[in-house]
Amino acid sequence: MSWFQQQSLPMLYSHILAVGIPCIISLVAAFRLTRKRAYPLPLPPGPPGLPFLGNALELDTKRPWLTYHAWGKKYGKIVYTRVLGIDMIIISSEAIARELLDRRSAIYSSRPVIPTNEMTGLAFNTVLLPYGETLKQHRRIFHQVLRVEASVSYYEMYSRHANELVINLLNATGDLQEPAQVYTASLIMAVTYGHKARGRDDPFLDPAQELLEIAKHLLSPERAAMFTAFPLLAKLPSWCFRGAYSLMGRCRELAQKLLKEPFNEVRAQMANGTATQSLVADFLSQSDNKADEETMRAVALMIYIGGIDTSSSALLIFLIAMILYPDVQARARAEIDQVVMHDKMPSLDDRPSLPYLDAIFREVLRWQSPIPLGMSHATTADDVYEGYFIPKGTAVMVNQWSLSRDEDVYPDAERFDPTRHLTADGKLKGSFVNHFAFGHGRRTCPGRFFAENSLWTAMAAILAVLRIDHAKDSNGNKIEVKLEMTAGMVIRPQPFRYSFEVVNSAREAQLQAMMNSK
Repeated sequence: MSWFQQQSLPMLYSHILAVGIPCIISLVAAFRLTRKRAYPLPLPPGPPGLPFLGNALELDTKRPWLTYHAWGKKYGKIVYTRVLGIDMIIISSEAIARELLDRRSAIYSSRPVIPTNEMTGLAFNTVLLPYGETLKQHRRIFHQVLRVEASVSYYEMYSRHANELVINLLNATGDLQEPAQVYTASLIMAVTYGHKARGRDDPFLDPAQELLEIAKHLLSPERAAMFTAFPLLAKLPSWCFRGAYSLMGRCRELAQKLLKEPFNEVRAQMANGTATQSLVADFLSQSDNKADEETMRAVALMIYIGGIDTSSSALLIFLIAMILYPDVQARARAEIDQVVMHDKMPSLDDRPSLPYLDAIFREVLRWQSPIPLGMSHATTADDVYEGYFIPKGTAVMVNQWSLSRDEDVYPDAERFDPTRHLTADGKLKGSFVNHFAFGHGRRTCPGRFFAENSLWTAMAAILAVLRIDHAKDSNGNKIEVKLEMTAGMVIRPQPFRYSFEVVNSAREAQLQAMMNSK
């Protein structure tokens, strides 16, 4: 666990007591904002709260989705709560999420105002932009560079990095988080900037990882609520804070470095004729619009910081699932061996012929969704749902954890079972386009096809060459693996023991030869 991950919200509450008179003034202002308001209809049901604090003290601050899940069981599929003066709606139903966030997207597509976003120098963050013209510009460029048709030209790049991942896993001796992150980070940098990563000492990967570690602990709604409730906190110098909050200046510095340097490297390579294919190179060759260029800088960096943590998390979830469910692993490998020649590696071209592997991919995102609470939406107008009033400015969160544990949809939900996504004759059920793991409405993840391709290719390559199994102790007995997930906005399995065995020597020899020829 990183240093940043050891900082908790309860510690932040103690800081409120230390910053003195400015916060008392803010507190008085906040109380005025939380005076009882009259609404034309009742709010959705929810837990009773304290004045101003609301339900803040009831939250599991490390895993708030578990608190929200319990409230959903007690109060219903749509729950109202208030945390430090902020109105929040928690949705625990796919049908309600589709009704509000998809069908009524005109008023459910903005984001809550998160003061720490601006304070950390991440105002360019596509994910947290309010709905408006800037967001539309971002999404237009996202669509231009990451649409399905454009991704086909990167198939070879996906395969090359996935093949390198197989060799790295075979040689791994410690926590699998490192090879998983190296795979996702180097692939994203290669596709986005044409940058060939150099591992731990890479001039871009290390700063980007540091930026991500700081940012993801500052931008959650529960943490940012403190700065919304106490606006004068934003005026205080960084030495007033402890933990990750003290590093806002460092976050701003890293953001500027990464917005400029990788992008400028591509421009210089294009000028001297050494640039390789990449999203940025393709964009620069087609556009000389300075406004679009600034947007592309932001989009390029967001592809990286928006994808590395979630993709590496999903890969680790897949790996531990294969240990815990060896029958699933064996069936997937048998499917690959039936479709792909014995001495060939699977590729994305084979995906339509490998429905069981696709079902595993879907089940990975269902079983342990990397972002259990997704990203909050915000209403831009008052609304009414089933007789309940939803005020303008309410933060609306879809509890993906609850959706994934809906026993009416996913019986025996704790079990990893890919067949739940297959028909009786082995075909995939329905479309995957609207899977809740990629968000809802107009804020659906614009990089989802990139994420799908990178995870699917890695899964296929691993199963084609390796068997992942329990590690053995000194007496030859297997070491049990227990699924334990980390806390935070993005979750992943806690480190676990493992062993890898080559099950196809022809394919492994092919990959070793490829690595030796680099």
